Amino acid sequence: MPDHVLTDLLIIVTAGLAANIVCQRIGVSTILGYLIAGVVLGKAVLGWVADDAHEIETLSEAGVFLLLFTVGIEFSIDELKPLAWRLPVGGSVQMLLVAFPVAVFCYWAGLSAAASLLVGAALAFSSTVVVFKALGELGQSSTPHGRRAIGVLLFQDMALVPLLLVVPLLQGEAAPGWRELTELALATVAFIGAVALARIVINGYLAPALSALRSPDLMVLLAVVALGGMSLFAHRLHLPAALGAFAAGLLFGGNRWSAQVDSLVLPFRETFSAVFFISLGLLLKPDLNPMIVGPMLLALIAIKMLAATAAMWITGLRPRAALGMGLGLAHVGEFAFFLGRIAMESGVLTREEYQRMAAVALGSLLITPLLLRVGLKWTDGRGENVDEAPRTELAKPHMAVVIGVGPVGKQVASFLETRGVEVTMVDRSPVNLYPFSQLGFTTAAGDATHVDVLRAAHVPDAGMVVVCVPTDSDALQIVSTVRRLNAAANVVVRCRYQSNAEGISRAGAALVVSEERMTYERLVAELEGRLSE
Repeated sequence: MPDHVLTDLLIIVTAGLAANIVCQRIGVSTILGYLIAGVVLGKAVLGWVADDAHEIETLSEAGVFLLLFTVGIEFSIDELKPLAWRLPVGGSVQMLLVAFPVAVFCYWAGLSAAASLLVGAALAFSSTVVVFKALGELGQSSTPHGRRAIGVLLFQDMALVPLLLVVPLLQGEAAPGWRELTELALATVAFIGAVALARIVINGYLAPALSALRSPDLMVLLAVVALGGMSLFAHRLHLPAALGAFAAGLLFGGNRWSAQVDSLVLPFRETFSAVFFISLGLLLKPDLNPMIVGPMLLALIAIKMLAATAAMWITGLRPRAALGMGLGLAHVGEFAFFLGRIAMESGVLTREEYQRMAAVALGSLLITPLLLRVGLKWTDGRGENVDEAPRTELAKPHMAVVIGVGPVGKQVASFLETRGVEVTMVDRSPVNLYPFSQLGFTTAAGDATHVDVLRAAHVPDAGMVVVCVPTDSDALQIVSTVRRLNAAANVVVRCRYQSNAEGISRAGAALVVSEERMTYERLVAELEGRLSE
């Protein structure tokens, strides 16, 4: 690898580290920090890193593949079966409602008909990678609105294949014939069949055999081989390699190795995803007129928000929740850069038109974490209906669920494990859960106030639920949600203030341990002992 590439990579990773620290300090999404770091490092500000380094682009694609691999691991086909027709319809509606007005505007602004159609199609994409990572940071990836959004975005990603077939037609070349379309259909069927067969082989033979050897290295290598193999297979079939990365995740999803594989690839995923997001920030050019790009960006966000709201409503979300997720999806995805670059190289778009499109897309990505955070406040999942009555007979009376992996939750989980109790740990952050999944604990990442997260942690079957979250209001909501699922479990809660203990007890807690009261009792006992000396 050339020296300048190593230098650029070191600068990018160092900037990513600094951006992550700042974002953690001020409480904003790391995606926003990475994108801003890329803008600062690129030609728009400092000019320390060029945006045309192919080696950096290759490393950033590794981040995309690892993130899509994780999407596949957490993607539950069984849970999305009831939405089988809604997701394709919702995805198609969103793309059409964006592509048509954008294409009309571009044609009115002076672009050719071919360029207008292609820009409209490119800007219709939203980013599966950005949304999944942002939802994961906020503990929302396993919620109903999170799953629906990811499902719609994955359908959009698959739409890239037929769009690529249309590019020659826009160039004035011959349209794809029956032979090309038949080859595409056969390739798709072959790919689906290969995924189904590989899943049987891995889950039935390879994963159990390697797991019995008790070496995490072997599971990492198996995951890397599956990821590389499926991506290469998809590429050889002229399908997007990113689709292969998602399919590789499906091979490990829905079994007892899912959490282990996810935790093992976590360090690589976070490193390469930082390179990916920073490399996107490098695309911003210093010579673009903000008075032109700014209004275009605002108009595009409005169009995409309305289109995404309609799509989310079609998938079954309530209007308020659909509007919230619509705001979170009002951005342009990374495939727009890919499709736009192909169009520029084929002569459909000029370099100036591509750079203007890329600036609008990048501007939307910069504000996506903020829009998503605001939108998620409208998608409050606490109003979800629970289909079944609270469980009164427990399937796993000797299992405990510990919610909140802070200093208290860690000690409680370790104590229960030494007593032979099967422990499942729940936390908003997959990073906090990583060391425990390495030790063999069952883990579930997400917001424990949501019913689906508690179901994933087997709360309806548990004999004990220990709530160790730092905020009393969250503890109250969690206890209420737990009791809607399980009427028989022994619920123990840590709370900060004695004044909140009674309300938590009324919500269904069998025991509430107040830090305020415990501190008072300990201080009084210590003072009594010192006064009696």
